[in-house]
Amino acid sequence: MAEIKLKYSAVIKQLEAVSRALEAVSIAGPGPNGKNKLDYTSKFHSREAKLHSMIGEYKQAVHKNIADVKDNVDSLKEQDEAIAVK
Repeated sequence: MAEIKLKYSAVIKQLEAVSRALEAVSIAGPGPNGKNKLDYTSKFHSREAKLHSMIGEYKQAVHKNIADVKDNVDSLKEQDEAIAVK
């Protein structure tokens, strides 16, 4: 029978690295274009605002996934410790 070992500290270290990398993901919101009233400018601002919003939503989803994985890894660690006591 093969044995599977949880390397808790390595997993947590990787989750922290992913979290730090996620914080580096950013995009500036659309900047002002002066008094420019071109149709293209309005569409550009709209698209840039949507992109900025989507990146924020993406980051929230990934943060949730990181938290879920950490909770699952913590649960596995507790189960391993409980089995080891028996």
